[in-house]
Amino acid sequence: MRNRTLVCFVASLGLTAAGASAFAHHSFSAEFDANRPVKMTGTVTNVEWRNPHTWFYVDVKNDKGDIVNWGFELASPNLLLRNGWTRTSMKVGDVVEVEAYQAKNGMSLANAHVVTLASTGASLFTGSSKGTTP
Repeated sequence: MRNRTLVCFVASLGLTAAGASAFAHHSFSAEFDANRPVKMTGTVTNVEWRNPHTWFYVDVKNDKGDIVNWGFELASPNLLLRNGWTRTSMKVGDVVEVEAYQAKNGMSLANAHVVTLASTGASLFTGSSKGTTP
């Protein structure tokens, strides 16, 4: 009886974790606006390899001359790795040009469509949920 209770408890934890993960994942159109493309250049401040999406953050100078830290969503770490990324493909301190679609909520967040490294001119596959055309 005790083992059965433990198995039920562990199974319920697994289902709870799976449900939370599924809830956290979203469609492109739920968060981002395909009619609000942005293109900006800045310096990478952080790269977070986590599921369900990788995120990176860039300091960008706005029209007023203020520095704004933008967060950009990429594909899952697994998809990026399968398409040639490594954890050092984009590093803190790299200057990048990013073409993306802004968040619907107006925050400094976007879904990256194209990321180009200033040092090499190489474009990195982003795995954008939007696809390759606006």
